[in-house]
Amino acid sequence: MATSLIRRALNMTSRVASSSVAPASRLVVERPYSSEAEAQKVEPKAAAMTNMKTFQIYRWNPDNPTKPQLEDYKIDLKECGPMVLDALIKIKNEIDPSLTFRRSCREGICGSCAMNINGCNGLACLTKIESGPSETTITPLPHMFVIKDLVVDMTNFYNQYRSIEPWLKRKNPPPTPGKEIPQSKKDRAKLDGMYECILCACCSTSCPSYWWNPESYLGPAALLHANRWISDSRDEYTKERLEAINDEFKLYRCHTILNCARACPKGLNPGKQITHIKQLQLTGSA
Repeated sequence: MATSLIRRALNMTSRVASSSVAPASRLVVERPYSSEAEAQKVEPKAAAMTNMKTFQIYRWNPDNPTKPQLEDYKIDLKECGPMVLDALIKIKNEIDPSLTFRRSCREGICGSCAMNINGCNGLACLTKIESGPSETTITPLPHMFVIKDLVVDMTNFYNQYRSIEPWLKRKNPPPTPGKEIPQSKKDRAKLDGMYECILCACCSTSCPSYWWNPESYLGPAALLHANRWISDSRDEYTKERLEAINDEFKLYRCHTILNCARACPKGLNPGKQITHIKQLQLTGSA
């Protein structure tokens, strides 16, 4: 009987011991790759990847008036926003704080960052950085006096805009004193394609006629705004406005090659509005 008790005790001890030992499979750590080196070959770290891009930027400093030159800057597009303006801001903040350019809204509303990018006028905030290894060349708006780097003198451009008197002119008081002047939806629709202009000068500085006659030819932007007020049903100086621009150089230097329409970042067509003014000059009425 003692022997049977000893056997039972031994059997119970062996069962407890076997149940307390974990299977060998539980002790193995699962790894997707046999080594860290092989893992890096399949899934390289994002931090180790770069996308370098070269920007050739026009530089000229009036304090050191040497010959203008294109200066190269290399930045990693992985650490930059998608627009050309993002690249310019990164270069100015991290590489060369002397780089000078205009900017403001970053939304294509103010027109401040107008410049020539890869041979085409446009807004830096709306122009995407081109993919690929080729350089991106950035220069000031063409045929404008350069103040510094990418900043041009807009004095003549704004003077021409002011010359067309871009405000509502009336000979009679409003129908209801102290109230706005009513306008039908049909008349309001005539202003579409003109009031959206942001005066960035991309159109005017893309026009060969404006290049050769900047002092006498008003240019696409100013003439577009002239037509905007000529076409406004609330304005009562239509005849006077037409007479003011009925000039061989102010108006008729436009040869309708439509560089202006291709350059406009807002999708407007100044050439179409200039043609409308010419038609009104023939008929004598709006």
